[in-house]
Amino acid sequence: MCCSLTDLCVLSVFQDGSYLAEFLLEKGYEVHGILRRSSSFNTGRIEHLYQNPQTHTEGNMKLHYGDLTDSTCLVKIINQVKPTEIYNLGAQSHVKISFELAEYTANVDGVGTLRLLDAIKTCGLTNSVKFYQASTSELYGKVQEIPQKETTPFYPRSPYGAAKLYAYWIVVNFREAYNLFAVNGILFNHESPRRGANFVTRKISRSVAKIHLGQLESFSLGNLDSKRDWGHAKDYVEAMWLMLQQEEPEDLVIATGEVHSVREFVEKSFKHVGKTIVWEGKDENEVGRCQETGVIHVKVDSKYYRPTEVVSRRNAGSEQYGMFVSCS
Repeated sequence: MCCSLTDLCVLSVFQDGSYLAEFLLEKGYEVHGILRRSSSFNTGRIEHLYQNPQTHTEGNMKLHYGDLTDSTCLVKIINQVKPTEIYNLGAQSHVKISFELAEYTANVDGVGTLRLLDAIKTCGLTNSVKFYQASTSELYGKVQEIPQKETTPFYPRSPYGAAKLYAYWIVVNFREAYNLFAVNGILFNHESPRRGANFVTRKISRSVAKIHLGQLESFSLGNLDSKRDWGHAKDYVEAMWLMLQQEEPEDLVIATGEVHSVREFVEKSFKHVGKTIVWEGKDENEVGRCQETGVIHVKVDSKYYRPTEVVSRRNAGSEQYGMFVSCS
């Protein structure tokens, strides 16, 4: 990959952005990240890159303060960097929180995408830049068919999903109206040690580790029977890059094609530390008890239920649809 290629990754300090920055730097890109200003310098997941003399001090990776709610700053940064590829990973991405911050989620996740696309157009880069939009399986929400694929009708069930649906269609609109190479990667759930602690997979893994170390006795979850297609974030960011290397822009699903429940994730996590969980009770009275000690380690709390719960999402295994990745 030619080192003259320049990437602009919107909000590159979180799970996907940090893995994407690593991936692109290894391929010889000059990486620019947009960082939202906060009271703390929130770069923990990219600190190892920022301190690397071959990336930060030699100018291969640069961070810019910016925000998806500020169109002026986006135009300024894009005009300054003149990237060849743009990856929009910026979002308020927690589904349950989106019910409490619905307007903010719409402004960042939905209209923020429009601001980015409009900035590309304003800077006269529609013929020279490729744009990747991180879309989501939350578009399917109340699933209309199982498994899902690119042609499955959308039915979002949260403010987050609805905002991402607007972003999806505005990407399609700019692609068709202005001939911009712009694609939506419909990402199913993907996890890693860099996943935020407020997401269920990290909540489970961190809690199980604390229980194993004697630092915690129990933790609470919502719907144990909610099912998801979970993959690894490192594989998914490679799929993002591959989508921008195609001759023609195309919206694709990125998934593993395999589904697991939250309950199964809990059981396997405890198995990893030598504990077997047995379930007792029903609904909100259900608990997970350690078979070896009799101690209750898992409880159900209705406050973790979503107002509109999604029970099962799984991507199709058809060769015709989707981009499948290995699950590291």
